[in-house]
Amino acid sequence: MSESSSSSTVLSHTFEPRALERDGRFYVAGHRGLVGSAIWRLLEARGFTNLIGRSSAELDLRNRDAVFAFFRQEKPQYVVLAAAKVGGILANDTYPVEFLSENLQMQLNVIDAAHEVGVERLLFLGSSCIYPKLAPQPLKEEYLLTGPLEHTNYAYAIAKIAGILHIQAMRQEYGHRWISAMPTNLYGPGDNFHPNHSHVLPSLIRRYDEAVTANASSVTNWGSGTPRREFIHVDDMADACLFLLENYDGDSQVNVGTGTDCTIKELASYVAEATHFTGESEWDTTKPDGTPQKLLDVSLLAEAGWTSKISLADGIKQTVAWYQANRESLRS
Repeated sequence: MSESSSSSTVLSHTFEPRALERDGRFYVAGHRGLVGSAIWRLLEARGFTNLIGRSSAELDLRNRDAVFAFFRQEKPQYVVLAAAKVGGILANDTYPVEFLSENLQMQLNVIDAAHEVGVERLLFLGSSCIYPKLAPQPLKEEYLLTGPLEHTNYAYAIAKIAGILHIQAMRQEYGHRWISAMPTNLYGPGDNFHPNHSHVLPSLIRRYDEAVTANASSVTNWGSGTPRREFIHVDDMADACLFLLENYDGDSQVNVGTGTDCTIKELASYVAEATHFTGESEWDTTKPDGTPQKLLDVSLLAEAGWTSKISLADGIKQTVAWYQANRESLRS
């Protein structure tokens, strides 16, 4: 690693870290999603004045001709590819074709169109599920493609791995200074709280909140509760994204997380406390647990000078408050 004149370690011998131009045309793909909306809020707060966003109704990223026409018209200088078809264990296991096909289409179209118009900086966002199911913990970037994936979300993982390799290929063949980041489990305001298609934390928040409303004496959760998971607040993730765009240039994807994890049972207890649920938590062991543990090694990012700031307990309390304030307007 080379040292820059700044207080951070620059992870490249060729990239000169610098602030992005605040008036540069900045396209956030997926700007209404969990991550994209957080990135949008952060960019506005940091003084970016030329943000570009399109809803899925306005621009279907699966439509190659439409994506290319959009890029030719808008000619963004910077791009964050946060758009994706996402879901929890049940959705991933039930609809592997959709998770593979739609994510591949969106990634290919955006990355190829960005190449055609000469986007200066592009950040592709993946997922920690790209790593092998039984890889050593914590998960290092170098463990990519070293073993079999978790079967319940292999299709989504394959699509995200393809995105990483696409970015690496663009760097190798065309010299684009584009990068990839792999977040751990994300949560926060704007999450998907659907009863059947959400991730574990928003699913728990909805379940416990509904139990309180119904004055239920118990809540039943999937699995044994023993798997360990790491979670990062989406506002921390947005901050890390801008940090990477301004400070990192390398072929390797960069893990983004907190470096600490907890069991699902511990997670449920945080949610129970935040929702003021006082009943019993029960566990349906006939349901799958998924990967036993998924903790990211975040030393690469930490050495560059970035660490998370929002604790899990505080983040869950904030997210529960947001959910309770917005529950009536959320998706059913």
